[in-house]
Amino acid sequence: MNESWLSQLAPDHAPPPLGWWPLAPGWWGVIAALLMALAAGIWWWRRPSFRRWQRTALRELAQLQSASTRETTVDATIARDVQQLLRRYAVVRYGRETVAALNGDAWIAFVVNHGGTDWAGDTGRRLLHCAYGGKALAQGDAATDRQRWLGGARAFLKAGR
Repeated sequence: MNESWLSQLAPDHAPPPLGWWPLAPGWWGVIAALLMALAAGIWWWRRPSFRRWQRTALRELAQLQSASTRETTVDATIARDVQQLLRRYAVVRYGRETVAALNGDAWIAFVVNHGGTDWAGDTGRRLLHCAYGGKALAQGDAATDRQRWLGGARAFLKAGR
């Protein structure tokens, strides 16, 4: 070899360090996976929770039951409050399209079919009659009906478990 040629070569040097941009395809995959996990977490955290609504409705029903034991409570107030509580819960749980148009016997049948079997027959009709301005029940029937109204409401609320 000729020594003069070797002396003419440039000195050895390392290649320049790699930059962080543009990212390698694997990093794009990691970023996409993290964004999907974040979106799923936000959706899961903000999704409608039937259990939360169910617990709230059961708490409200317990308050209605404690109010129903007082002598000054009117049956029409209890009937109206129980019926409205179940309607609000049913709209949330089963959807406005399913529940909003139901009234009278169709509403009672819906409650009975979804767990509120204590409302079957005349008990449910008396509840609606009393809730919407009908005369109060006879004293002997009032306590029994009140318990059946509250028991049917509790069964309806717990049926989703």
